[in-house]
Amino acid sequence: MSTIIFLFILTSCEDKESKEKLDANPQFQSVDTLKKEQEQDFSEVKKEENIKMTDTSNGPILVQEEVIPFLTKYANEHDETKIRIKTEFGNIDIVLFKDTPLHRANFLLLTKEDYYDDTYFYRVVKGFVIQGGDSDNLSTSKKRAKIGSYLIPNEYTNNHPHVRGSFAAAKFTEQNVSNASSPFDFYIVQSKNGAPHLNGEHTVFGQVVKGMDVVDKIAQQEIGEGEWPLQNIPMDVEIID
Repeated sequence: MSTIIFLFILTSCEDKESKEKLDANPQFQSVDTLKKEQEQDFSEVKKEENIKMTDTSNGPILVQEEVIPFLTKYANEHDETKIRIKTEFGNIDIVLFKDTPLHRANFLLLTKEDYYDDTYFYRVVKGFVIQGGDSDNLSTSKKRAKIGSYLIPNEYTNNHPHVRGSFAAAKFTEQNVSNASSPFDFYIVQSKNGAPHLNGEHTVFGQVVKGMDVVDKIAQQEIGEGEWPLQNIPMDVEIID
């Protein structure tokens, strides 16, 4: 598997659940495979008028200035809440929460745009999490460029703490004091004790309702440097309800 250029470094994979202080726990961080020259500077992105799902001739589908109004409108127009992640180990069914509307709408948008098809579970930390939503395929970089470079405001709520099976958004780690989410990368908590030290730091926006045995199988896979599985674990995602 070719080497991905990491813009944000992953820290320790160990989940020190016995520690109470957040700064004693590993900070869960995301990666983004777009090269620096492909990244847009949010401060320089101009507001696009009349954003259309099917017309990207004038730029990406979504820009930072339009994230909240666009995704709010999208959430109101799309009431689906159940998605399925299909892997060679089996299916993982997830219910998306309606009280995290921006994250739910974003995931539905990306699924409808076929973004997740042929991306990977690229980080596996047994007893902690499995993380996915990226790949080193050129097609993935092209899809990201088409969709846009933006962040989603944190929607964490105490109603949805990090428990086993939580479906949550990874985040960028530099200049991100608001804990805004990556629109692409996600993780599923595999630990039987959850990951309470991540509460507030990341938005939990769904819960696995079927297929935790599949999550456990993925968590058992051999990993190499950077907690990458030695064998690719591709996925397809579809909306089922």
